[in-house]
Amino acid sequence: MPKLPRTSASKILKTLQKMGFAIIRQKGSHIVLRNNDRGCVVPNHNEVAVGTLRGVLRQADISPEEFLEHFSA
Repeated sequence: MPKLPRTSASKILKTLQKMGFAIIRQKGSHIVLRNNDRGCVVPNHNEVAVGTLRGVLRQADISPEEFLEHFSA
């Protein structure tokens, strides 16, 4: 399993949008994205913990490898 980066919510959102996700709504610091039948919630923080990112990817049904292919630091 590859090592996920500790990164900001804006970079996570850009990566997920490249993968076809669209922002549906935001309430407070929680941004909800959806892609067909898959969805996820990203916390709008300056630095998102690795475990939180792993949970977001699990919700979105995306493997860490697939995420890292589209991620640009």
